[in-house]
Amino acid sequence: MGKSKVLVVGGTGYMGRRIVKASLAQGHPTYVLQRPEIGLDIDKLQMLLAFKKQGAHLVEGSFSDFQSLVDAVKLVDVVICTMSGVHFRSHNILLQLKLVKAIKEAGNIKRFFPSEFGLDPARMGHALEPGRVTFDEKMVVRKAIQDAKIPFTYVCGASFAGYFAGNLSQMGTLLPPREKVLIYGDGNSKVTIVDEDDIATYTIKTIDDPRTLNKTLYFRPPENVLTQKQLVDMWENLIGKKLEHITISQQDFLASMKGMDYAGQVGVGHFYHMFYEGALTNFEIGEEGEEASKLYPEVKYTRMNEYLKNYA
Repeated sequence: MGKSKVLVVGGTGYMGRRIVKASLAQGHPTYVLQRPEIGLDIDKLQMLLAFKKQGAHLVEGSFSDFQSLVDAVKLVDVVICTMSGVHFRSHNILLQLKLVKAIKEAGNIKRFFPSEFGLDPARMGHALEPGRVTFDEKMVVRKAIQDAKIPFTYVCGASFAGYFAGNLSQMGTLLPPREKVLIYGDGNSKVTIVDEDDIATYTIKTIDDPRTLNKTLYFRPPENVLTQKQLVDMWENLIGKKLEHITISQQDFLASMKGMDYAGQVGVGHFYHMFYEGALTNFEIGEEGEEASKLYPEVKYTRMNEYLKNYA
């Protein structure tokens, strides 16, 4: 048995490009869906051509041409979808329903990874409006996958280092503060923060692993389960300076939604669940899941004190 052939849908996106890179690095024959909707987006086209140079196969297919999706799916064993589910970029979660139909029609896929990668939607039934739409739509996709009896792995349970570590989890910026920092509540909720390249590496490792079939892969690498205060401490030690800490209560944080645009309100809701409820870490992983760093101890994951050196 050779390594499974992988089709990445959304391969030029923020997670997608990392998934393509990790798939090639781990020796999987890697296919990337090339959609005509790319239009005049030269950056995406050049990224696709760079993937081709690195050994990936480009496959033409469109969500507006069902047969083209079926034909693309028939070329591979595994499909990984990384279409965006965040409102400040693009929000395309339900477009995956067409892909689920194509996978069912093709009938050959031994594993499907829908676009997840964040909070586990199965645990977010209580989520606040309007941000809950992300979780509700992911659950619609999960139901379609399970109704179609498609084998799956759900990858979730981490915050992206690029969005939550470098900025010390401040909203509205990607850069770390150098004077004052906003602390959510007591700053002691535990949050899992993982480098996006590591998320991709772990994801690809699960492809041919029977232990992750029809399971959820969570991320709890021990040294990256941190409180916001621990993250801030790391930064302060790195720059040799104490920042002014400004605490924001749960009530004030939620009140800040008023007057924000839709994407901002969604963001506040997600931050609330992570930093006030501890929604990434406030549960035991049961029979339904596996933890990435336990399954694959050989992965030398990036620690956040190292990661923050990029910003110092």
